[in-house]
Amino acid sequence: MRFDIDSFREIADSLVRNKSRSLLTGFGVFWGIFMLLFLMGGGKGFKDMISANFAGFATNTDILVSSRTSKPWHGFKEERYWQLSYTDVERLKQMVPELETVTPVINSWGQTAVYGANSVQAGIRGIYADYAKIEEPRVVYGRPLNDADILQERKVCMIGKRVYNSLFPDGGDPCGTFIKVGSVYYQIVGVDFSSGNISVGGRADQTVSIPLPVAQKLLNRGANVDLICTTGKPGVRMSDMEPRMRQIVARQHLFDPSDKQALVMINTEQMFALVDNLFVGVSFLIWLIGLGTILAGVIGVSNIMMVTVKERTTEIGIRRAIGATPRDILSQIILESISLTLVAGSFGIVLAVQLLRLVTFIVRSNPDNPAADFQVTFWLAVTAALLLTVLGVVAGLAPASRAMAIKPVDAMRDE
Repeated sequence: MRFDIDSFREIADSLVRNKSRSLLTGFGVFWGIFMLLFLMGGGKGFKDMISANFAGFATNTDILVSSRTSKPWHGFKEERYWQLSYTDVERLKQMVPELETVTPVINSWGQTAVYGANSVQAGIRGIYADYAKIEEPRVVYGRPLNDADILQERKVCMIGKRVYNSLFPDGGDPCGTFIKVGSVYYQIVGVDFSSGNISVGGRADQTVSIPLPVAQKLLNRGANVDLICTTGKPGVRMSDMEPRMRQIVARQHLFDPSDKQALVMINTEQMFALVDNLFVGVSFLIWLIGLGTILAGVIGVSNIMMVTVKERTTEIGIRRAIGATPRDILSQIILESISLTLVAGSFGIVLAVQLLRLVTFIVRSNPDNPAADFQVTFWLAVTAALLLTVLGVVAGLAPASRAMAIKPVDAMRDE
């Protein structure tokens, strides 16, 4: 193919002469590439927003929650309520060595946290230090609860973001100050700014976390706990551990191991897999819609180029008569097709990128929204441009073949 200045001048003249057709067919390509990139960027931003809700939460967690039985067992009737205990924690640690973390949790909601003249509704969560392996805190001030706090049963706490903003509207480091929750004063040792919306026993930003032994005595729970959170060692699937854990707990509390209502097990591994599979399907659908729209536009380009070749039969015949080779004719038709698809596609790429930037700005302007990037990558845009080039070549093949088949004598006869 020749890529000299005369070739491009001829291409420009042809596009100008057929500008109405060029605009019509170019719109199909423009709309197709715009739809593809806009949907890809939108899907990416939406995935970022969903993923932000899982931020800091372990992906291989299984949470055990006691409930009422639904089956009779060994003389016990159904609808019997039972509770998890510290004994279950120790038995799981000893009998399931594949577990990396086994930590209990105690919750109490409807409490009022007070500092000075400010107050806010919050929940108390009693935890051990290793709970950070389940839900990793994003500590802005101070530190998380540690083993010394647990062993010495210190009346200390780590507060969530919303509790902090309500009690300390002027900002600043609150560590060392005391807040009153219920009838007890706790010294703040840390502030957790976790943004995830998934949390054990309630939202982390509305929680006051205290050492579990303190919560146990304060709430008069004895040996009972509300939840047991477990994580597996690297390479261990928590779905494979569930039957064993269910057997161990069922044997201790005398209920049917097959009674899934009696022991509810929340497997975050399955939740994360579900979200990943969902977005794989969404991405496939986006590509299907985008490529389908682009192909429709390319078919339009090919059809218009066929009409253009038919109308320029005499011109092509004269060029053949004065020495133009079939390769010259092929190069011009192919380059016209590529130019039409690239020009239209470039406008689609630019518009999609700018609109996605606007969407990103609007979403991020709301502080309550999680961080999300509704934008396509540079290499995705380059890939789209290369795809347009390839499709432009494909669209021009049939018209170019027809143009090369024109004989000078036949063209003169048409004239």
